[in-house]
Amino acid sequence: MKLKKIYDLAVKCGKFSDPRGAEGVEKELIRVRKKYDDMTEKKKLLFDKESLVNPFSDTRILYGTGEEDVKTILVGVDMEVGEVVLADRLREKGKRIDLVLSHHPEGKALAALSDVMKLQTDVLLKYGVPVNVSEALMEERMQEVKRCFLPINHNRAVDAAKILDIPFMCVHTPTDNLVQKFLNNIFNEKKPEFVSEIIDILNDIPEYRQAISLNAGVCVISGTDGRRCGKIMVDMTGGTEGSKKIFENLKNSGVSTIVCMHLSEEHLKEAKSNHLNVIVAGHISSDNIGINLLIDELDAVEDLNIIECSGFTRVKRL
Repeated sequence: MKLKKIYDLAVKCGKFSDPRGAEGVEKELIRVRKKYDDMTEKKKLLFDKESLVNPFSDTRILYGTGEEDVKTILVGVDMEVGEVVLADRLREKGKRIDLVLSHHPEGKALAALSDVMKLQTDVLLKYGVPVNVSEALMEERMQEVKRCFLPINHNRAVDAAKILDIPFMCVHTPTDNLVQKFLNNIFNEKKPEFVSEIIDILNDIPEYRQAISLNAGVCVISGTDGRRCGKIMVDMTGGTEGSKKIFENLKNSGVSTIVCMHLSEEHLKEAKSNHLNVIVAGHISSDNIGINLLIDELDAVEDLNIIECSGFTRVKRL
């Protein structure tokens, strides 16, 4: 399969599973197109034209033309300089490696992570948070995240891939969208009544069950498993954690339980003060579900050889 086809399919999966819906994604692309059309020719030269067709700034071919033939992929949650060197070492030992595929963004995709966070505004709107509140809080948080990445030497792994001539790609929000939709579908079908039932549902999923053996299993960090879960919010996508000030609004909009990948101590303090149940499903295990769902879609087109590393374990569903 051509690298460009893998990339296009990843973006397509991200759009299909996006919580904004197909119409919401299209509106975002139209907005970006208008912004580009209104630019001066000088500014257009500096514009990332890939964003005209791909609404996920944290998903990019970081090194490669797109025309490379790909059969064997080294896949991991975090693929940095060490993993790129690992790919080269495997090549030296006679193992075919056509692509290094990372879930978490590197290079320019990492530097642009804050751009995808606006997706969270639409998610919050669906849970009943007024748009003026969600936009104001998310704009503040997006600027905070953007500033955090300003001093980062974000292109190290990409530079290593270039020197070793190994195609390199990252797929972040599309796979997070896939796990978000996956879990929402399960909860909508099973309709859990108590927090304990959510835990049982999650532990029946292979990636979360495996995480238990790694001491990274599902954990209730606010509330107790005996509480009723009420309205459940699945929070698995949108770049990174949103504003810590949003929990009061979620409570007021009727949300009782949040199922997320991870939560900082500052965010947890706010969630507790608003009496919200919070279940940390697991960061790496949740990422594994999204990556596996994407590879299932790739395998449906062409059978690929997957080499697991950096926290990733292959689980086939198709």
